[in-house]
Amino acid sequence: MTEVGRKREGRGWKHGRTPPRPPTGPLSLSPRLWFSSKHLEDHFQYFEPLSCEIKTSFTMVAARGVMKASASPGLGLGPGFLRQRLAPSFGIHENIAGTPTCQRGYSVPKLSSFSAKWGDNNSHSKSGSFFDGANLSPLSGQSRSKRELLLPVPTLVDSKVIFSAAPAYGHNKEGHPECKARVSAIMKALDQAGLADERRAKEILQLDVKNMASIEEVATVHNMSYVKGLREIMDKAREEKLILLDPTGPTYATENTYREAMMGAGASLAVLDHVVAASRETSSPPVGFALVRPPGHHAVATRPMGFCVFGNVAVAARHAQRVHGLQRVFIIDFDVHHGNGTNDIFYEDPNVYYLSTHQVGGFPGTGKIDEVGEGKGEGTTLNLPLPGGSGDEAMSAVFDEVIVPAAQRFKPDIILVSAGYDAHYLDELAGLQFTTGTYFRLASHIKQLAGDLCAGRCCFFLEGGYDLKALSNSVVESFRAFVGDKSMAHRLDNPAVLYDEPSILVRQVIDEVRSIHSL
Repeated sequence: MTEVGRKREGRGWKHGRTPPRPPTGPLSLSPRLWFSSKHLEDHFQYFEPLSCEIKTSFTMVAARGVMKASASPGLGLGPGFLRQRLAPSFGIHENIAGTPTCQRGYSVPKLSSFSAKWGDNNSHSKSGSFFDGANLSPLSGQSRSKRELLLPVPTLVDSKVIFSAAPAYGHNKEGHPECKARVSAIMKALDQAGLADERRAKEILQLDVKNMASIEEVATVHNMSYVKGLREIMDKAREEKLILLDPTGPTYATENTYREAMMGAGASLAVLDHVVAASRETSSPPVGFALVRPPGHHAVATRPMGFCVFGNVAVAARHAQRVHGLQRVFIIDFDVHHGNGTNDIFYEDPNVYYLSTHQVGGFPGTGKIDEVGEGKGEGTTLNLPLPGGSGDEAMSAVFDEVIVPAAQRFKPDIILVSAGYDAHYLDELAGLQFTTGTYFRLASHIKQLAGDLCAGRCCFFLEGGYDLKALSNSVVESFRAFVGDKSMAHRLDNPAVLYDEPSILVRQVIDEVRSIHSL
């Protein structure tokens, strides 16, 4: 067995994120060369029999070394070859547009077209086209221009909350938990609570965002081939009314999904821009809240996942760094599900600290306690999987003993929050016991933490939350905390339905996290 094989057998693939490394030397394949499973074992670190015919030139540039195959025009590959045979070794899969893409740290062939034949006597065939010359990696040095503010700075300085709403009415599937009713329910609850009327207009400002994020802005964290690929398949969505982007969730698309997702990202950036502008003029800037959908923290660099299309908080983090010079970004994710997308995008980045609390064993199965970052980013990822039944007591302890000391040590320039409300005890997609009171205290404490550490710069971004009553009430409580109103959670929560929290298990996981991260 190869060295890579031994490593893989011994410690797994680091929870599916980091594929084994390719060989360091070049590999040249002759025209019309059929290679065996032994050839694959030696050069691709894969151990299943396979035959495929190489008919074209392509270069696979990996983290170490270059692999080449060259021959006549056209590339012949068996069905699912990239996904099924090379994926385990190089993290490659075919995205929704059919373009071969690759996970963290690798590049894959830039192909304009492909053809494949397989079966007895090549009885089956397939051909298609890819994006010609698509950039397959996130952009690193573009789109640094500032966006135009929608409100004058003096108005911002006097406010306590700035929010945007991107309800994505055109991205909807009836009966799906991630539907158009979510943001509408929040807006209605804010109005009923008196938090969205003229009496609070100076304290609570709503931005009327009409501009989408640019492709370049989104491509700072997502591969260009994915962003353009989603745009291209809108024609297919228009023809079929509804298409499946990813089986997890499932994640769907309508003909308007690309536009709605770009509007959500644009509304997220607008909130951040206004909060930062206010922070230049006052030591007590307003808290920002992007009430946007579709959510984003599951979306990885190369594809959508788990109801999520583009990583709104990740795009905002890069925007804060590149446009506003806020280099050290601290992300708190209290959604009940682990934000694997955000986790992976910044896994090797020492300037973005990602901290997630989520239910152990829940979707998508990532977020293990020993996932702490890699390379220069080692130590700037903190995952705290809470046992089922954890609630207000658990989160209070986590905040005081984990979140606060981690943030204090990191010394952030801004705090961003992936605000998922699906840990609420009424939400049926998971099994934690947060209450509306839990979310009030979280919002209040995070605002105070930002005031202590980063001149009050803090923005929330809506993630999950699928029980409309629990979602809307919890967001309202968050707004109450932001403006300094008293909590009304005692009128909304029903303690009689709660059960004892698993305090011993919670204590064990907190102690283990503190030990791993030396908190």
